[in-house]
Amino acid sequence: MAPIPGSGLAKGLAVTLRTMTKKSVTAQYPDVQPELPPRSRGVIGLFEENCTVCMLCARECPDWCIYIDSHKETVPPAAPGGRERSRNVLDRFAIDFSLCMYCGICIEVCPFDALFWSPEFEYAETDIRDLTHERDKLREWMWTVPAPPALDPGAEEPKELAAARKAAEKLAAQQTPPATTPHADEQARAAEQPTRPQGASKQQVDQPSPDEPSSTDEPSSTDEPSSPDQPGPGRPKPVQPEPNPTPRQEGQE
Repeated sequence: MAPIPGSGLAKGLAVTLRTMTKKSVTAQYPDVQPELPPRSRGVIGLFEENCTVCMLCARECPDWCIYIDSHKETVPPAAPGGRERSRNVLDRFAIDFSLCMYCGICIEVCPFDALFWSPEFEYAETDIRDLTHERDKLREWMWTVPAPPALDPGAEEPKELAAARKAAEKLAAQQTPPATTPHADEQARAAEQPTRPQGASKQQVDQPSPDEPSSTDEPSSTDEPSSPDQPGPGRPKPVQPEPNPTPRQEGQE
């Protein structure tokens, strides 16, 4: 379908009319600070307690604007008989913001979360040599870093929090004695009861065997001893053997 002649001009005039009817708003800077987005890239803050002087940020920086100096110190053994260890101590951490192109590679490659984006942007200087800020200034900018956004409801729990929670639950389980539940008591009571053999009725199971004495027929101290021919309270009644049945001959029904 061919465009209608003059449609482009009409669209442009419509945009102009909508803009003319809106009220203009002037930002009263620097009296009123602007509301920056949470992921704005102002300057880089340093949390030097997490810095291990691994030099990854300085090596990965495409502009070579990060300067790091350090020295090694010997740490005494934590336990007697152990060996001494050496650690790196940070002496200087500086960033030349006249060379920085705000790519954020140094923040991404830092394995110990020592570098963060700060929304501060008012660091203009009259001399370009003053744009190289040392670690004291970078540490001041660290306290202006906003809190990280909340995780999504379906996001995976961070590994640090999951490990800490599992350790706390394990410690609580070791300190708390196991409580007996009614279900466990019923299972223990059922295990103590004798099992009924398959095919036997309850009456047959409850009746005592003729070869075993009953628990209720215990002899008392006042009863007289019975004769060997007659069964007494403490002697079971002899069982008479049943006569063998006559073998069935062939031809008899």
